[in-house]
Amino acid sequence: MISRRRFIISAAKSSPMLGAAGGMLASSGDIFAWARASAASPAVPDRIEELLRSAPRARYWISTATPSIRCIQCHEVSEKLPEAQHKHRENFIKCTLCAQGCALRRGERGKCRARINVQGEMRSLVYGRPVTVHIDPIEKKPFYHFLPGSAAFSLATAGCPLRCKFCQNWEISQSRPEDHDAPFIPPAEVVSSAIGGKSSVIAFTYNEPTVFAEYLTDIARLARKQNLRCVMISCGLMNPEPLKEMCDVLHAIKIDLKGFSEDFYRKVCSAELTPVLRTIKQIAKSGVHLEIVNLVVPTLNDSDIMLSGLADWAMGEIGPDVPIHFTRFHPDYQMLNLPPTPVATLERAYNIARSKGIHYAYVGNVPDHPGNHTYCPNCQKIVIRRNGFFILEQNLAGGHCRFCKQAIAGVWS
Repeated sequence: MISRRRFIISAAKSSPMLGAAGGMLASSGDIFAWARASAASPAVPDRIEELLRSAPRARYWISTATPSIRCIQCHEVSEKLPEAQHKHRENFIKCTLCAQGCALRRGERGKCRARINVQGEMRSLVYGRPVTVHIDPIEKKPFYHFLPGSAAFSLATAGCPLRCKFCQNWEISQSRPEDHDAPFIPPAEVVSSAIGGKSSVIAFTYNEPTVFAEYLTDIARLARKQNLRCVMISCGLMNPEPLKEMCDVLHAIKIDLKGFSEDFYRKVCSAELTPVLRTIKQIAKSGVHLEIVNLVVPTLNDSDIMLSGLADWAMGEIGPDVPIHFTRFHPDYQMLNLPPTPVATLERAYNIARSKGIHYAYVGNVPDHPGNHTYCPNCQKIVIRRNGFFILEQNLAGGHCRFCKQAIAGVWS
């Protein structure tokens, strides 16, 4: 993994991070001129030139130059649109991968920093460019109901469409592809490395995997042929069509539901809640294994109203068997002023969820807490005992409680 020290040194030498629109490329001629002119470090323009030369054509975007394009495909329904088709003076492309819906002139990047308009077509700057690789226990993701005790070959690229002020992987998610000296690693090599590392799972994690959707799906298709499972840890902001493709190749998805409030999402994450709820329902209907994490941040998303609203929505829309993890915040990134979440707050969230009928609620990031264990919803005995990321005891037989034979929701083999 790229170290925190190495990242900070790289960022200090590089030009300032791009904003929502990213940097401008020349619309014609030398498309690398902007990089050479704007970067303080000689290494950065070299890297962006290499990335642009090798960047493959991305999927999931539309262009104003497409003959069949309709205005409503780029504009909001609430906007007043002319009756006749409008002709733009310059061609725009709109990314349809995630709900941010970035409309880009030539040379502009999306909010994720990973996708760019090059001469009128969308290119991926992160395909084949993982910036960190680890082998983690599957419980670290956290997945508690998916192949307990498995080793997950975990990778990430740069980039994320969100701007969460509390991000705990900000060195990766909030960086640009060119901030990292990342060699090209083809999908087949990722799969062979996972096999060589004796991992039964490949996990797309740390940043927002949606930004490397093309790479993810190519890896996952090859992995299936080798009997490897693939999982994604996501913010859930993707649009329905790309999500369907991902559900077709993935075995499990964990969604970070940041808080049950549109206002919280807008102010703290620079995003919207509604697309995330839509994503969760779509995954639940797809049959892909689903778990949810709610990072409980003191004073921001820890009210009884918000926690009860989350549990009520889950019960009504996806049912009692989807595991929900209430995890502990620690000060990081742009929220160094807040204290770690009190354990009592996590216990309150846990108890609210259980009282609403959620079968599998968890207290996360508090090792050796009783809320780490999986309890049978029928007899209430412990069927999986954990300490942190480690399995201490299993009382499952064929996916059923050994004590009362109740089926325990999950993927166990």
